[in-house]
Amino acid sequence: MKNIENKVDKWEHKLQDKMEDRKMGDWFVMECSDDEKDDIFENYLPKEMSRSLTSNGTKFVDEVLNGQNEHCLENFRMDKHVFYKLCDLLQARGFLHHTNQIKIEEQLAIFMFIIGHNLRTRAVQELFRYLGETISRHFNNVLNAIIMAISLDFFQGAGPDIPPELVGKDQQQIYKFSIQLSQGVTNCGSLKDAKELFNHRHSQLHSATDHTFGALKARFPILMSAPPYPLPTQVKLVVAACAIHNYIRGEKPDDWIFRMYEQEAALQLEDRMPPLEIEQLPLRDSIAAEIWNDYIRDFSAI
Repeated sequence: MKNIENKVDKWEHKLQDKMEDRKMGDWFVMECSDDEKDDIFENYLPKEMSRSLTSNGTKFVDEVLNGQNEHCLENFRMDKHVFYKLCDLLQARGFLHHTNQIKIEEQLAIFMFIIGHNLRTRAVQELFRYLGETISRHFNNVLNAIIMAISLDFFQGAGPDIPPELVGKDQQQIYKFSIQLSQGVTNCGSLKDAKELFNHRHSQLHSATDHTFGALKARFPILMSAPPYPLPTQVKLVVAACAIHNYIRGEKPDDWIFRMYEQEAALQLEDRMPPLEIEQLPLRDSIAAEIWNDYIRDFSAI
């Protein structure tokens, strides 16, 4: 393995020298299509090494996708049918396409493997046997495709339901991102007044939110650390992870990670949290009164 890694380093440096000699600077790379870029980097590798580099990643992805569903869950963090549907969606909307060397399935697999296991380019490079430039480029391509194809469905501009205290000079910068919460609403039982109901609903929301973000971080461990990417890329990663979370939630509500965290949430909600002591605020009191009136009205209708 170390031998291969040293060879890869050697040929990456040689490739950089070739690019400079031929005046293939950033402007040239930016002008090339992904097909041309993959071919450029492939053509400077020895034939025997080229065959190894181009076959191992494809073989790994094929083995996972043609194997048991659990292997796809473990490696790419979603069921096989969800993975294929996401590939089809990204292709249909024109944000990803097959290249001469790497199919869309492998591009998405590289991205999911990185964010699903919090790996760096070097580790993924060793597994997929592609140059670091190739890994990074397809990672960013998929990241941008996710942002454009599915994350925008969960963004909304500032609307009339935004609290007035949050709306000011920067109203145009306020956006809501909807992330689907875990299920976990239980019977309220016998509640005496608005304060008890407020505390009960608050504990339910706290539990659902806590387990939702727990499931999100369990699926994408990269969110639990500060990855060595530029800040704009880090922001995109959070948005993309939330968007994929929502997409999986829509396609596979009983996904194994969702099930695990919802079962845990249900067990915790059986033991009611202690009453929440909140400072008496007009906003809190008005919310408590409103949900109490709804509760009484719904209870009376039964």
